[in-house]
Amino acid sequence: MRIDIVTIFPEYFGVLDVSLLGRAREDGILDVQVHDLRAFTHDRHRTVDDKPYGGGAGMVMKPEPWGEALDAILDLDGAANASNPLDAILDLDSTVGPDAQQLTRDAPLVIFPSPAGEVFTQAMARELSTADHLVFGCGRYEGIDQRVFEYAESRASVRLVSLGDYVLNGGEVAVMAMIEAIGRLIPGVIGNPESLVEESHEDGLLEYPSYTKPAEWRGYEVPPVLMGGNHGAIATWRRDAQLERTRRVRPDLLPE
Repeated sequence: MRIDIVTIFPEYFGVLDVSLLGRAREDGILDVQVHDLRAFTHDRHRTVDDKPYGGGAGMVMKPEPWGEALDAILDLDGAANASNPLDAILDLDSTVGPDAQQLTRDAPLVIFPSPAGEVFTQAMARELSTADHLVFGCGRYEGIDQRVFEYAESRASVRLVSLGDYVLNGGEVAVMAMIEAIGRLIPGVIGNPESLVEESHEDGLLEYPSYTKPAEWRGYEVPPVLMGGNHGAIATWRRDAQLERTRRVRPDLLPE
C-alpha cells in the first residue's frame, strides 16, 4: 500500500519508523511518504494560513499550497518531475521510477480528518486496508478552505473522517491513529494474523480480558477455567466475558 501524508509537521511522523509499521516499511509492505505543506508555498514566510472570510476567531489554511500538494501527489508528471516541490518528501526515491506510474494509475482515496466527518471504526479500517493508495491531509488552525475538499473531489475520491466527538489541535494525531489501525490489517504486517480475529470490535463486541504468568499476582488470580485445558469451556468463558464487558462499557454495541 502507498500512503502519502501532507502536514506542516512532517517530523511528527518519525514514529512510523518504529515497531511493526517500521518493519512493514522496511519489508516493502507499506510505502509511506511524508510531504511538508510549506514546501508548496512561494512566499518568504512559507505562509499556509490566513484570516477567514466573514470574520471569526482563528485562521484558515489557504487553498493554494493544498492544491499544489495534491497536484504533485496525484499527477504522474508531478511525481516524476525532479524540479517539483516533491523534492521535500521524506524517502523520495520510492516515488520515482517504474513503480510511480502504477501507483498513480491506482485510484487514490484522499482522507481529511475532520470533526465534521464520518466516525472512524474498525469496519472502516478494514475497508481502507484493501486500498492501493491513501492520501491523508492534516488540517490545522480552524480548518482547511472548503474549496480544497471540492477540488480534491474533482481529482479523486474524498472522505472526511472523525476519530470521535472531540476536537484536536490538528489532524496529525488522527492520521497517525488511522494509519496504525489500517496498517496492522494489511497482510504481512502482523506476524500472527489469527490474533486480529479476536480483537475488540472485530465481531461487534469488546475483547475479553487477557492473562499470562504468574497464575497468582499480588492476591489476584487468573480465572481457573483458562488454565484447565478445556478449549470449549475457555471459548464459552471468553464469549461471556466479551458480552459482560460490552454490556458494562459499551451497551450501544449490543443489539436491542
